[in-house]
Amino acid sequence: MTSTIGSLARAGAAALGLLLINPFAQAQTIVKADPTIQKLTEQVSSQELERLVRGLVSFETRHSLSTTKDKKKGIGAARNWAQAELEKAAATSGGRMTVTQDKYVVKADGRRIPQDVEMANVMATLKGTDPNDDRVFIVSGHIDSRNTDIMDAKGKAPGANDDGSGTAAVIELARVMAKQPFPATIIFVCVQGEEQGLYGAKHLAERAKKENWNLVAMINNDMIGNSFSDETNLNDNTRVRIFSEGVPAHETPEMASLRKSIGGENDSRSRQLARYMKEMATRYVPQLEVVLNYRTDRFLRGGDHTPFSQAGFTAVRVCEMNENYRYQHQDVRTENGITYGDFPEHVDFEYLRKNTTLNLATLANLAMAPYAPEEVGVVISNLTNKTELKWNAPTKGEKPAGYYLLMRETSAPMWEKKIYVEGTTVTLPYSKDNYFFAVQAVDAEGHESLPVVPRPVR
Repeated sequence: MTSTIGSLARAGAAALGLLLINPFAQAQTIVKADPTIQKLTEQVSSQELERLVRGLVSFETRHSLSTTKDKKKGIGAARNWAQAELEKAAATSGGRMTVTQDKYVVKADGRRIPQDVEMANVMATLKGTDPNDDRVFIVSGHIDSRNTDIMDAKGKAPGANDDGSGTAAVIELARVMAKQPFPATIIFVCVQGEEQGLYGAKHLAERAKKENWNLVAMINNDMIGNSFSDETNLNDNTRVRIFSEGVPAHETPEMASLRKSIGGENDSRSRQLARYMKEMATRYVPQLEVVLNYRTDRFLRGGDHTPFSQAGFTAVRVCEMNENYRYQHQDVRTENGITYGDFPEHVDFEYLRKNTTLNLATLANLAMAPYAPEEVGVVISNLTNKTELKWNAPTKGEKPAGYYLLMRETSAPMWEKKIYVEGTTVTLPYSKDNYFFAVQAVDAEGHESLPVVPRPVR
């Protein structure tokens, strides 16, 4: 069925009551939140997050090469504690959540791994309620910590923010989300070995690839609790960075050719996930602005989302806006009246709550949404100042109530218009020379899939 933009706009407003979301427009913006997701976000607790961070710090060090024999100190005790916390959440899930330590051996590398060592990712898997829905979403934080000397496995390394904040967020997300049914599967994982070389993330990404998981999105939370920077003295708990690759790490020559021909450097799947999260912040997290950072990670640095990107998965990093290097990777000490070390006293738990809520809103909306549309294309048969888009309905999961056509000018960072349609073909009176487009599937409650950028078709 072919539609025109005039009838589409009227149909969209009538069908869902959700008008365009354009943070750059001066006109009134209407935001429609799902009451179920809203209630879930309200359950995220700064007090609970503080309890979890302090629990992680109590093990003195969580260095990946620290003891696994001591019941109160070291990485082994921390992993067991995280498992116990996740099992509390699982007990409320009606049997849908299972918890395990996924163990793996890291071979000596002559650098940060002096000898073979067994590590483990602590995972809670919340199974989707639809047996025909094979989608998987992963949210992670790394449980290990470090001092100035990356090989110091015995000195105190509290790791309250790096990455106690991300680990606490993962556990809190599991607690809040365990009771809620989702059609798709969500995996909450505390990975080990990040500081020694992203080993836990590499293991999990390789497993997802080997076992052919339909991994739709991976969100890595690494340092999301500090709001005060050293040197610049910036104090801001209203903004958070999301890092996403522009050019995919796994790009093939064919992908590169297409990207260059359509100017798609700013439209990778990971960049679409980052934009999606920015919209979720607008919808569900007051006083939090997502800042899109057009880098895979901080300058010359990496994180646990990197192995997933390299394996071809959609992955992003959530990170505080301003880092504080007095607390990050520092031996615990006092010099010239200045205290160094990553302690809970330096964590802004209200900021951590907001960043955790951002994760929850994103995961819930994605896990409730239909599968993404398939074979999305922009027709190039003729030279024209109109744009014809067509796609196929998803072949899995529930049938979408309709679709959103997304538009933005080529210079705009965010999608500027959302137009609701119910068919799978549309002609827009806008030139594809001057705009980028994408298509989302949406259900009757307004849960959207990730956007799919069209490929040229004849």
